[in-house]
Amino acid sequence: MSTNRERAHVRVSGNVQGVFFRDSARRQAEQLGLVGWIENLPDGRVEAVFEGPTESVREMVGWCESGPSQADVENVEADYGEAGGDLRGFEVR
Repeated sequence: MSTNRERAHVRVSGNVQGVFFRDSARRQAEQLGLVGWIENLPDGRVEAVFEGPTESVREMVGWCESGPSQADVENVEADYGEAGGDLRGFEVR
């Protein structure tokens, strides 16, 4: 049985920098078995790429809608596509 895999490119806005959003997301992604990266953007948003089993990717994007308890998420934009298979591990940039 093959598992469907996908990649999500996510941008999160709100009070999401300086509230442990990236590290919390890394821990959550690793628990879900996802690979990818996450970084702060100069405009105050957080950008991430999550790749792995479709169900886990969707769960991770759902997690981003609330984030860690200190975050105040206003909006989550997610673009979905095919998994590239080129990512290894999960990196906080």
